[in-house]
Amino acid sequence: MRQLIPTHADEVDLQTAYAYPANGPWLRANMVSSLDGSAVRHGRSGGLGGPADKAVFDTLRALCDAVVVGAGTARTEGYRAPREKAELADERQRRGQLRAPVLVLVTQRLDLDPVSDLFTGAERTIVVTSETSDAGRRERVADVADLVVAGGDAVDVGAAVDSLVDRGLTRLLCEGGPSLLAAVAAAGWLDELCLTVSPQLVGGDGTRIVRGAELDLQMRPAHLLEQDGVLLGRYVRA
Repeated sequence: MRQLIPTHADEVDLQTAYAYPANGPWLRANMVSSLDGSAVRHGRSGGLGGPADKAVFDTLRALCDAVVVGAGTARTEGYRAPREKAELADERQRRGQLRAPVLVLVTQRLDLDPVSDLFTGAERTIVVTSETSDAGRRERVADVADLVVAGGDAVDVGAAVDSLVDRGLTRLLCEGGPSLLAAVAAAGWLDELCLTVSPQLVGGDGTRIVRGAELDLQMRPAHLLEQDGVLLGRYVRA
């Protein structure tokens, strides 16, 4: 993997390239898109990935405190809660982190299976919902996860992120989907976007990486990497 900007380099240390800022909470998103702007291929973002995208995906997971994802995306993409990886756990502890990232599921409907792999990670999963979600489902989820109620009629994403930061989860990684990413950006919490551009045209009517709220958020490029025609950009809030 090589770096194209801000300077050229034939080799890139991904841990250094994607290191979190030293101070304060920081929320980055990681998304993938085709050349024609689709965030999915055959209904899944995983259809756009490849070795380069996987390398960055794994690096971002290794560096974060928590992975924040919409429950619908977690189901579609076949998520499971992060497990401890022996080769990474000690280094995470040296950085003052838990030995594995915490999975944070954002959901209004609480349409979750309590015995699924979403709740069998190294750390207890956090589920974020609103006051108007089904009380019976909240009770079932609370048996297998930490429940955070943020917002009245709908999930208040800004309040949800505040609650994660209050728990000491300050290095946050949002993996979508597009509606959640829009809500994060609209709440003023999107500090950084990591975007993989896959060199393929997929057509169809797949959604973009952001869907929902209209935004006016200026980003500036921090770096651009390339491998096998795949472009891996990192953009920070201007």
